[in-house]
Amino acid sequence: MRVVDTTDQAPHIPVLLRPLLTAVAPVRGVWLDGTFGAGGYSRALLEAGADKVIGVDRDPLAFQMAASWAGDWGARLELVQGVFSQLDDYGQDLDGVVLDIGVSSMQIDQAERGFSFMKDGPLDMRMSQEGRSAADIVNTADEEELADILYHYGEERASRRIARAIARARAEAPITTTLRLAELVEGCLPRAKPGQSHPATRSFQALRIAVNDEYGELVGGLEAAERALRPGGQLAVVTFHSVEDRIVKRFFTDRSGGGGRGSRHGPDIVKAAPQFTQASRKAIGPDDQELAENPRARSAKLRVGQRTDVPAGPVDRRALGMPQLKKGGHNA
Repeated sequence: MRVVDTTDQAPHIPVLLRPLLTAVAPVRGVWLDGTFGAGGYSRALLEAGADKVIGVDRDPLAFQMAASWAGDWGARLELVQGVFSQLDDYGQDLDGVVLDIGVSSMQIDQAERGFSFMKDGPLDMRMSQEGRSAADIVNTADEEELADILYHYGEERASRRIARAIARARAEAPITTTLRLAELVEGCLPRAKPGQSHPATRSFQALRIAVNDEYGELVGGLEAAERALRPGGQLAVVTFHSVEDRIVKRFFTDRSGGGGRGSRHGPDIVKAAPQFTQASRKAIGPDDQELAENPRARSAKLRVGQRTDVPAGPVDRRALGMPQLKKGGHNA
């Protein structure tokens, strides 16, 4: 899930937009943009020829920001507050679904949302602005669960050390602000060298993923897209780090009949008919022009699959490489 470095002056540029439009061309029919955000993908799909776009976002702020222009598209743009895992409730027989995974720059930029360790604000991180916050997890989860979240969701090798520091600190006073948490994490790790990310990056990522059940929603969104797409419909997914890309890659591999082979000494494995086909199993990355225009795109990867007429079926989430907390915890 992406966390982009941005400034108040930086324009929102949809990542991998040109290759996405090329990969799914010609754009027609009804599309669902599962991460409406600032509306970049939705507008581009409408301009490219979509008859209608259903713009979905869990953050009500996205629709407040779109109020000044969304009406210009009339009935061609429908806005729905919701989540990936329920996208098949918002549309059926879709011609396409676009999922751009992660937190948007507009969320990062607002200190009061609590996503950024660079700006002081309440320790929140809720994309929907509802439910359990990062402060709730930091102050109530036991030390083992905290370490588990930091390790599995943030790939933080010092997870146990950081969890111990948090437990000691919260025993004296609740941890309620972003800079207080960032200070605690920073005190557990070596000073960052020039060019390295901030020491709190992985911990903040982990908590954000836990608060918003981002891995569960990603897998749920892939499953829901399979249910919602018509035969021939296309699913395009943009990811920003290795765990997300691994999940999406394995989903498409499994659903396009490309799973691993059995032993050559054992009986032949009869593979199920595929729910998707792929023109290429290789992810699409940014070209030099996009990197020059938008450095945020440097880690982005795009994968695209086309729906077949095979009925949707169950998905083995563990086989997708979805990180699992020992206690089930926040991704249950």
